[in-house]
Amino acid sequence: MAEAPVIVWFRRDLRLSDNPALNRAAESGKPVIALYIMESGLERPLGGASRWWLHHSLTDLSKRLSRLECPLIVRAGRADDEIETLIGETGADHIVWNRRYAKDGRDRDARIKSRLKSKNITAESFRANLLSEPWEIETKSGSGYYKVFTPYWRAARQAFDIADPIKAPARLRSYGQSCAGGAALSTESIQSLGLLPSAPDWAAKMAPHWTVGERGAHAALSAFLDGPVNEYPEERNRPDHRGTSRLSAHLAFGEISPRQIWHHCKANAQAAQKFLSEIGWREFSYVLLFHNPDLATQNFKADFDAFEWTNNPKALRAWQRGQTGYPFVDAGMRELWQTGWQHNRVRMVTASFLIKHLLIDWREGEQWFHDTLVDFDPASNAAGWQWVAGSGADASPYFRIFNPFTQGEKFDPNGDYVRRYIPELARLPNKYIHRPWDAPKDILKAAGVVLGHSYPAPIVDHKSAREKALSAYKRTRG
Repeated sequence: MAEAPVIVWFRRDLRLSDNPALNRAAESGKPVIALYIMESGLERPLGGASRWWLHHSLTDLSKRLSRLECPLIVRAGRADDEIETLIGETGADHIVWNRRYAKDGRDRDARIKSRLKSKNITAESFRANLLSEPWEIETKSGSGYYKVFTPYWRAARQAFDIADPIKAPARLRSYGQSCAGGAALSTESIQSLGLLPSAPDWAAKMAPHWTVGERGAHAALSAFLDGPVNEYPEERNRPDHRGTSRLSAHLAFGEISPRQIWHHCKANAQAAQKFLSEIGWREFSYVLLFHNPDLATQNFKADFDAFEWTNNPKALRAWQRGQTGYPFVDAGMRELWQTGWQHNRVRMVTASFLIKHLLIDWREGEQWFHDTLVDFDPASNAAGWQWVAGSGADASPYFRIFNPFTQGEKFDPNGDYVRRYIPELARLPNKYIHRPWDAPKDILKAAGVVLGHSYPAPIVDHKSAREKALSAYKRTRG
C-alpha cells in the first residue's frame, strides 16, 4: 500500500523560503503534494490587477517547485470540495496551510478543518505572513485590542519574539505525478485560470515595472537596503524619487515574509526604524480587520454612518481616469492605471481628494483600489481609506484636508512626477506645473496647454470644496 502523502495548500504565501506550512510538510518525511486552488464563491474575488500578479506569481512558484521535482497541482472550485477530491485520489491523511485573517477565509478554513478532523485527517495551520497574530497584542488595561497605532506598535515591538526565517527546503520527497492507482493527478494549467486580461491586454503596460515572484521580492529588498533605506524617513514622501521599497505587492502575495524583512533590516537597525514602522502599520491593519470583519464596507466609527455623501458618477470617473484638473492627483491616478501601484504619499492625497473635495463615499475609492492595485491587501487598503476619511481607528482628523497643489509643490518640487504621468503638461515651467490655471496665457500657449481641452480645468474649486467638506463633517459630528 502506498504511503499517505501530505498536502501543502498554498494561498497568499507563494514562496518556498520561510514558509512554515511547506517546512512542516518537508519535515514530516511524507511524500508532498503542492496544491493551489483558484477558489470560487469568495465574498470578494481578486481585482483585475491582482489577478495579473497572481498569474505571474503562480508561474514563478510552479517553476521553483519543479526544480525540487514537486509539481504544483492547480485546481479550481470550492476549496473544501477540491481538497476532499484530492484526498480521495491520493489517500492523503495530512494537510497543512498558512493562516489567513479575513473573515470569509477564516470561516472556510475552520469549516474545512472540522470536516477533515471528523474523517481522522490531520489539518494544521501556521502563522506565516504576520509578525504576530491579530489577537496576541492586547492593551495593558485589559480593554482588548489596540485602536491607536502608536501604543500598539510600542507594545508589539516589546512583545515580539521573532525567530530567524526558515530556509527553503533543499529537497522535497515529492508525491510525483501519479497516485497509487497509477493514474496521473489532474491539474489545471495556470493559463486556463483566465487571470490575464485580453482584448484589450490593459496589463501589458504594467509588466516592465515589476519582477514578480520570490526572487523579485528579495531583489527588491536588497536594492532598498543597499542605499535607499538610509534616506527613507525623508525620501518616502517623494514620488518623484525611488525612495521606497516597493515590496507591498510581494508582501501581499506572500512572495516574501515580514519576518524575512525584519531579519534583513537588523543590519540597518537605526536607519530601518521608520521603514519597519510601515510593516507595523500593516500588522495593525490586520488587528483592525480581524476584530472588525466588515472594515472594507462599514465605518469603524458609527457616527460616520450619517455622513452626507454625494452621488456624482461623472466626478468619480474623472478621478479614476486622472482627469480632475489637479496635476498631482491626476499623476497619481495615472500611475495607478499604468503600473498597478501608487506611491503612498500620493495615495493619501488622491484618497483625500475623492472623499473631501468631491464628497464621494470612501468605499468607492476602496473598491477602485481593490480592482486596480497589484498590491491590494484587504486589511491595509480598508484601514488606509478609513484613516483618510476620518471614519477609522486612529484616523486622520476630519478637518485634515490635503491641499492637492501644495502637496505637489512640496513633494514633487520640480514636477518630475507630474511630467512622467501627464506628458501634456511636460513643457510647463516648474512654477506652474502644479497650478496650470495660474499660468499666463502666453506660457500655456508656449507649453501647448489648452485648459479644458488638452488638459482639464479643475473639476472643483479647492477653497469652496474644502469649506463644503468641513460643513458636511461638522453636521455629521452634530
